[in-house]
Formats: sequence, structure tokens, C-alpha cells
Amino acid sequence: MAQISENGRVEICAICEKYADETTPLMMILSDIQKKFGYIPLEAQEIVSEKIGISVAEIYGVVTFYSFFSLKPKGKYIIGCCLGTACYVKGAQQIIDKFSEILGIAPGETTADGMFTIDALRCIGACGIAPAVTINGKVYPKMTVDKVSEVVKEYRSMEGA
Repeated sequence: MAQISENGRVEICAICEKYADETTPLMMILSDIQKKFGYIPLEAQEIVSEKIGISVAEIYGVVTFYSFFSLKPKGKYIIGCCLGTACYVKGAQQIIDKFSEILGIAPGETTADGMFTIDALRCIGACGIAPAVTINGKVYPKMTVDKVSEVVKEYRSMEGA
């Protein structure tokens, strides 16, 4: 794992300081670190532990409990495939399998070029447009296996790849 730069350490300390007056700042701090760095590495957890006096074990427990936090860097484009009941019944598993096949990664993994991460999500509250896929917050309603390659091509073309 790459070490956090001195500038990164300063930024994490500033994030901790921002919430110094909060009674329970951990979730806000972790959320800001996730937004800033794209994940929450162990070294960041150690810095937070020093700054706010919560053990690394407790911080790690929070990071691993909540699915929106990540211990590993995610891709530039995060493909969230809903596997909630409505989406699953309408073929979501085949859709996530197709993304995996095309990108050569399993759910929870990131492509070697750092472009894509596939996340298997539980219900995202889009049951009326199932099966639903999100990419960096953009919702793709009523997704089909046939549309998957076209969506991947769309994002690759934005990168000139």
C-alpha cells in the first residue's frame, strides 16, 4: 500500500480538526476522507485514531461495517449494480455477471487501469425502474444484458481508450 504523502497527512489532520467540536465526529471524518482520497487506507485510520482518541480497531470496524467506505482505492467509474429483490427478480445477477465478463473483474474489484470498479449493492430504492445500475451517481434504469457493453464503451470513449 502506498504511503500517504505529507500533504495527505496535513489534509487528514485538517479534516479531523474541522469536526473537533462534534460529540461523535467519526462518521463525518471518515466520509470526508473517503471523498478526498477515494478510500480509507489503514494509515489514514491511524492518523484519525491519534487525532480523536478512538482506537484503530474501532475505526476499522466502522470502515468495514459500512459498505460506502472502502479500504482499497476504487476506479474512476464506480458501477453499482443493484441486487435488491426487485432488481434481482428482473435479471440483475446476469447484468452484474456481464459487467464482470467485459471488464475482467469480480464485484468488489477494480480494473488494473483504475478505470472501473464493480460494486454489488443491496436495494438502492429504484424498484420501479428495476433492474437499476448506477455509475458515479448516474442511474441507468431498466438495464439489460444487451446494454452493458454499450455503457462500458460510452465510458471508455470519454477517456479516449
